Amino acid sequence: MVADVRTDAYIGLGSNLGDRLAWLEAGTAAIAGLPATTLVARSSVYESPPLQADGDDYLNAVVQVRTAMTATELLHALQAVEARHGRVRSHRNAPRTLDLDLLLWGDLEMRTPELTLPHPRLAERAFVLVPLAEIAPDLELPGQGRLAVRLAAVRGQALARLPR
Repeated sequence: MVADVRTDAYIGLGSNLGDRLAWLEAGTAAIAGLPATTLVARSSVYESPPLQADGDDYLNAVVQVRTAMTATELLHALQAVEARHGRVRSHRNAPRTLDLDLLLWGDLEMRTPELTLPHPRLAERAFVLVPLAEIAPDLELPGQGRLAVRLAAVRGQALARLPR
């Protein structure tokens, strides 16, 4: 019998085009429907101004999944979800209907041309760290220390939690 080994992964969701909340809901549902993957937790939704990006304010959230996919398989699955939901990559940091970032995959640290884990800008962004801390407050960021310590560095960034 083959063991079904599953890894906890964290995914950031963002949208700044159209019905942003509907895009986040659709993205969460699509992630929950991925093969060999279970949705474990979802943060509140937060609104923030674009950071090194174009367009209107973003809505962001973070979900935790438990998956049997490898990190690269999960990345490809997330990119397919983005494409199905109208994501167009016209230029770096272009406005988007749905942006799905693989933030963490277990305690894996890797850097390839295709995928860097943890996400390279994870520790610099309140719109990622705050919702991540909401669902995993005791999380250790591989190679970067405790999540709670990283939060202090982004406290000054504009971020507003939407009512549930």
